[in-house]
Amino acid sequence: MNNRTTRKTHWSVWLVGAISLVWHVAGCANYLWQATMSSDVLAGLSAAQQAIIADRPAYATGAFAIAVFGGVIASVLLLLHKRLSLWFYLIALIGVIVSMIPVFAIVNSGVEFLLIEKIMYLAVTPIFGAFLVWYARKAARHGWIGDQPMNI
Repeated sequence: MNNRTTRKTHWSVWLVGAISLVWHVAGCANYLWQATMSSDVLAGLSAAQQAIIADRPAYATGAFAIAVFGGVIASVLLLLHKRLSLWFYLIALIGVIVSMIPVFAIVNSGVEFLLIEKIMYLAVTPIFGAFLVWYARKAARHGWIGDQPMNI
């Protein structure tokens, strides 16, 4: 007889994992769209969006890629109940923070941003990233994810 007790997955793991996966896949699509964008398409965007995309340094573009693709990996790992998801969420959050460094400079440069753009660019993404790190840590601590069996 096996001494390992199967643990019941908390419903929130599925919810958070699914929302996170959709969020990060959308981020990947956004990254790829920006990376392959023609100058005509760029010219049709708002001045704020043009400034963020056109003036983004290479390190911030790389950090953007790390954030979204790392987030997809983290989301899949969370859905697979792997503790490693915590580390990928942390890497993705660091990518978000690094990619936002030039955005703060652009926002303070005089380029006109709508309030909703400021909220989305400067608040929602890092807050959601921090939440995912916190949640993965909580899920690991409670035994909802991880490679070790949980005694009930």
